[in-house]
Amino acid sequence: MGKDHLKIGILEGDDIGHEIVPASVTVAKAAAARAGLDIAWTDVPIGRRALDTHGHTMPPGTLETLEGLDGWILGPIGHREYPKVPEAINPHPILRKRFDLFANVRPTRSYAGIGCLFEDLDLVIVRENNEGFQPDRNVVMGSGEFRPTHDVTISVRVITVEGSKKVVRAALDIARSRPRKKLTLVHKNTVYKLGCGMFVDSAYEVAKEYPDVEIDECIVDTFAMKLLRDPYAYDTVVTTNMFGDILTDQAAGMVGGLGMAPGLCIGRGSVAMAQATHGSAPDISGKGIANPYAMIESTRMLLEHLGRAHEMPAGVKAAQILRAGIDAALADPATRTGDIKGTGNLHSMVQGILDGMERAEA
Repeated sequence: MGKDHLKIGILEGDDIGHEIVPASVTVAKAAAARAGLDIAWTDVPIGRRALDTHGHTMPPGTLETLEGLDGWILGPIGHREYPKVPEAINPHPILRKRFDLFANVRPTRSYAGIGCLFEDLDLVIVRENNEGFQPDRNVVMGSGEFRPTHDVTISVRVITVEGSKKVVRAALDIARSRPRKKLTLVHKNTVYKLGCGMFVDSAYEVAKEYPDVEIDECIVDTFAMKLLRDPYAYDTVVTTNMFGDILTDQAAGMVGGLGMAPGLCIGRGSVAMAQATHGSAPDISGKGIANPYAMIESTRMLLEHLGRAHEMPAGVKAAQILRAGIDAALADPATRTGDIKGTGNLHSMVQGILDGMERAEA
């Protein structure tokens, strides 16, 4: 039996997050209303504004509040500009570790007229989220990067069987749900024989449970080249943390830039975090010109994920309605923002999505 309502948190983050997250909530509420989806929304403090008002970028009670939610929308975090005080921490690794958000699902989709390098591109890269080279998340205490002398820095890369199997299983589930039912493993076991070797071996072990999914593999530098020459050769891709971080930005550049790069962090159970993959863009904050697509599409992915996970057809329907609105807004140059060959702004994009949903439902 499915749930009768969802509980979703609103974490605006920093800079343009205060614009694009409210925009995402506005269109999500409209889609939910049209689909008959009941959502209880909760504002949760985080980031620089939380530091100024609550004395901490991750105030006491924030994590406890999130524990009671089905998912949340996290705006971009500009932690590099935080003051150097103990209370100004980067919330990202804490959220990913606390809720075991081990898979970062990043779709790449092209739209006509916005400056994409390829037409009709529909690709999903699943990035491992809690291990790898990233020193803020690959150890329980301390840091995976350290400097034993003034002239030497050591960075530790962590790969585990459990972590590899978890993210590959998530990617296989996605691949199975798509028409081509194909998954590509991206790695470099020619050099990282133990680390990438463990990732690949673990992947093939899990793949035995998915005989209906075609599996192939590619060395990461070769994949980077082939992705630009023939992206249609790939459908669903899974890779380790750092490789995924780089390759998803490359993929975003092929379809209009980071403003077109949504993401959904998923983990054990059904909890999920909608998070666009771009930064907080302080240089354009408050000007109303930020492209809200990545944040809005991330929110749409959250609705769809929660709808399926909790057997709520209204959640899936809300995501479908929102997709129709997004498609309509992106088809109109007067609605689109300037970074994707449009003459509009954030407000016109939101209004275009609302109008598009209304026309689709008429």
